[in-house]
Amino acid sequence: MSELAQSALNGAQAHAAVTIRELGLQGMITLRADLSDKKLATALKALTGLAVPAPRCIEVAGEGAISVAWMSPDELLILCPHADAPKLEADLAAKLKTIHHLAVNLSDARAIFAIEGQGAREVLAKLTPADLHPETLQAGELRRSRLAQVAAAFWIEGEDSIRLICFRSVAQYVFDLLAMSAKEGGEVGYF
Repeated sequence: MSELAQSALNGAQAHAAVTIRELGLQGMITLRADLSDKKLATALKALTGLAVPAPRCIEVAGEGAISVAWMSPDELLILCPHADAPKLEADLAAKLKTIHHLAVNLSDARAIFAIEGQGAREVLAKLTPADLHPETLQAGELRRSRLAQVAAAFWIEGEDSIRLICFRSVAQYVFDLLAMSAKEGGEVGYF
């Protein structure tokens, strides 16, 4: 990994009705395998301390240093400190060598954002077809959807805190969308 690694937007921030922040470098490993395989569950628990998440959920350890997100019936996304990703990827490959899998470090291919403050759901709801009502999408749940014209995944961290992942190549577009949606006076009072 390059010592010159930098996040997509160098920690860009927008402050309006809510705060939008690009969170900087984030380790991300995609893991494709049979999620019902007990060897996978054992290896994941040993390396991350977390279980395989239920469909459309994310498991978070402690202060969020490591998380495991369900992305599809055969895919997990492991979030970890950026510097730890290469070792975690190698450790996964070693522990899972007897089962069919694919573990790839995607850290530098994605960007991650925080949407924080009262009205965070509303800001995101203006941009995605996903149902963000608190009864439908609760803390610890994850959705893969669209954000205007691009793919994104997001989850509710807390009452007024959402995390969003997109491709690095569209990070500026996503940031601009979120910042526009968060502008004062654009509140619609849906949630």
